[in-house]
Amino acid sequence: MFHQTPARSFTLAVVLAALVAYATFGGFFAREIVIEIAILAILAISLDFVAGFGGMVSLFHGAVMGLSAYGYSVLTAKFGIHPIPAAFAGIFLAASFGAAVAAIASRTSGIFFIMATLAFGQMLYTIIFKSRWLGGDDGMGGIPRFDASWIGLDFNDSLQFAIFAVFGIAVCYGIAALLLRSAFGRTMCGIHGNEPRMRALGVSTWKHKTAAFAISSAIAGVAGVFAAQHTQYISPELLFWTVSGEVLIVVILGGLGTLVGPVLGAAIFVLLKHEVGNYTDHWHIVVGLLLIVTVMAGGRGIYGQAEHWITGRSRKARESLNA
Repeated sequence: MFHQTPARSFTLAVVLAALVAYATFGGFFAREIVIEIAILAILAISLDFVAGFGGMVSLFHGAVMGLSAYGYSVLTAKFGIHPIPAAFAGIFLAASFGAAVAAIASRTSGIFFIMATLAFGQMLYTIIFKSRWLGGDDGMGGIPRFDASWIGLDFNDSLQFAIFAVFGIAVCYGIAALLLRSAFGRTMCGIHGNEPRMRALGVSTWKHKTAAFAISSAIAGVAGVFAAQHTQYISPELLFWTVSGEVLIVVILGGLGTLVGPVLGAAIFVLLKHEVGNYTDHWHIVVGLLLIVTVMAGGRGIYGQAEHWITGRSRKARESLNA
């Protein structure tokens, strides 16, 4: 069951404020890092929504993010459609495809569900990779950003776009948290905990899991729209399975089933990649060692372990006072 505790609210606020401050005072390169963190954080929130609370671990979310990016890019760059309706169309496309995949894959579980999502993601990658109309392996450029000049904002400015991306994290987190605290979210957690019992109570678990995956894919679609606007260029690499594997690492690193942990994990992952990458191309080793340590420490992730430690200390303090 999801609880938006004061500690989680505080952690989220600190991370978002730190990202805004880093973008504001860190220069152009810092803003690029903040945008990269924001895209990865939104994608991590979408994965944690179904993996951490629904038990549906996926290797498909990179592909669905890429599909949304391509949907947005085709509508704006090729057909000249306004970016805002194009963004909603890209998100809807991601949600629809995610629902279609979940309608098939959610009848399985465990490793079979993971492999099914991986297969669908790779099929989508292959289709786009071989499509000359979509640019094939050369990708597609000329992608516009939102035009918010009517409210005095210029998203072609790196700082304003970076802050907008951080705002996107807050919105996606808020939507996910509200849904998880609703009856829908509690039912999803119940299915994760004991699916046969939920079926016995009359819940159509297949439909519920499909709906949850569609919502998760829609949030991943938001990350895709930001990714398309970030460099204003996209390529099939955005859909490759390693992107899904990377975001799964981020979720585990931050704390599966905490929602705020993946946001923290995304920030740590990207910062490590760039900072350690200044000294060696083998930055994956550092991330791998950190992941091993967090798993061996209890498998709760960085934030999850900290929350577990603080909760345990508070419980012991209360018990000593009541003794």
